[in-house]
Amino acid sequence: MTEVTDIAWILFVISIAALLALDLGVFNRKAHVIKPREALLQVAVFIAAAVLFNIGIYTWMGGEAGLEFTTGYIMELMLSVDNLFVFVIVFASFCVPQEDQHKVLFYGILGALLFRFAFIMAGVALVETFSWVLYIFGAFLIFTGIRMVTKKEEKAVEPDKNILVRGFRKIMPVTGNYEGDRFFVRKTDAAGRAVLWATPMLVTLLVVETTDILFAVDSIPAILGITTNPFIVFSSNAFAILGLRSMYFALAHIMSAFCYLKYGLAGILSFIGVKMLVVEIYHVPVVVSLAIILVILGVTIIASLIRNRRTGTCPEIVSVQADACPALRSLHADDAPAPMAETARSISKEIAEVKKGKE
Repeated sequence: MTEVTDIAWILFVISIAALLALDLGVFNRKAHVIKPREALLQVAVFIAAAVLFNIGIYTWMGGEAGLEFTTGYIMELMLSVDNLFVFVIVFASFCVPQEDQHKVLFYGILGALLFRFAFIMAGVALVETFSWVLYIFGAFLIFTGIRMVTKKEEKAVEPDKNILVRGFRKIMPVTGNYEGDRFFVRKTDAAGRAVLWATPMLVTLLVVETTDILFAVDSIPAILGITTNPFIVFSSNAFAILGLRSMYFALAHIMSAFCYLKYGLAGILSFIGVKMLVVEIYHVPVVVSLAIILVILGVTIIASLIRNRRTGTCPEIVSVQADACPALRSLHADDAPAPMAETARSISKEIAEVKKGKE
């Protein structure tokens, strides 16, 4: 394993902090609706930063470490694209205002960085202490790849089925409506005391955070199949997820163009899983792994474009929601008296029937 100096970690932390400051202080200093063109420019900046950092790794840590970063970055970036489909569903379910979506994703990424660091360090420690853990990770990735192909389409986000949200709501009340872009507000209770309430913005953030944790369970074992160097693993992960917010706003309107993405991601996870299972028999060179991942992604994208050109849309991608703001209405219904909750359910049913009739 290439030795990583303290200077490398310091430069990495400075780079990440600078990119976060650029994002929040320049690109998105004021809350606004991010248009696709603006988002693509931001994506280009984040990718350029990753490329420059990668060149630094090639220069000071060697070609092998540089290839490991390149492979890990590309793989994590593509696996993160799958998160974007979930973000579409989450924001549609909670009807998060477009100008406030970046704030949710920004703080979601900060939480993701902390969780990823903890998971990566734990995973590396496990692999270095118990080498047979790689076989468990490999089998898990193959299972995940199979499940990704066979699982049903995403359904509406239901906050009451999210353990973290359910536990949070037991200790803090949640307002039924948004309060600007704030996560917390103070309201006066019947006794005239100022009580702290959470807003649906915070509930949405909790859902985004727990979603990222679930995705990390897949992506971290995958990158550990490329390298167990904690610096390479975490830095490639960090640079990939930093550009995830901008990528969401750039691709949110054309998600249906990637109908075969899940098959490509399943293929990548399965390949890495097999690579980990046969490591004692044959060590797949990093450059070969990178080439195979790029070929799988290329075939997936080309197949999706051909399908869209022939049919005009991907039939595998369906409308995200049949109802209007189902998760947000659930927050209303749970805090409302029984008659109001019943009315909300009745209205929801009527909306669904009207939309069904129009189709």
